[in-house]
Amino acid sequence: MAMVGRLRSSTQPVLDAFRAWLDKEELLVLPRSPIAGAIGYARNQWTALTRFLEDGRLRLDNNRSELELRREALGRKNWIFVGSDDGAEWNATIVSLIASCALHQLDPWAYLRDVLILLPGWPRDRVLELAPKSWKQTLENTDARQRLAASPWTWAPVTLAA
Repeated sequence: MAMVGRLRSSTQPVLDAFRAWLDKEELLVLPRSPIAGAIGYARNQWTALTRFLEDGRLRLDNNRSELELRREALGRKNWIFVGSDDGAEWNATIVSLIASCALHQLDPWAYLRDVLILLPGWPRDRVLELAPKSWKQTLENTDARQRLAASPWTWAPVTLAA
């Protein structure tokens, strides 16, 4: 809570000055100009823009989200060749899995290889253990390690402390 207080005390004057500038400039610009649109957008999104002041867990920026969306923008022209709606859905699934692997600091190739090895014999009621978020904990499970070790498809050893 102290951090929120410090953040508010250092940021609130800047936001107040920005809000005053928006209010003043809105009266001076042409109603349908690009700057009027930007001012209107900032004013309409003011609650979302200042939400970080009430919740210290929220970041000031959205750099992480922008970075993740960049993958979509870079691949857009390539993905027109996925062939069908089903192909696009599979592509979106794989891209999401790879991004989730990056988020949880997993090697996507090793993760996908091991999950595809485990999946056919994995109990349905434990399928969430195969998600990237739970993967490191799942690999600590003796059952998962034994299944991977027994597979003829595992060409790289699973490296975990016993």
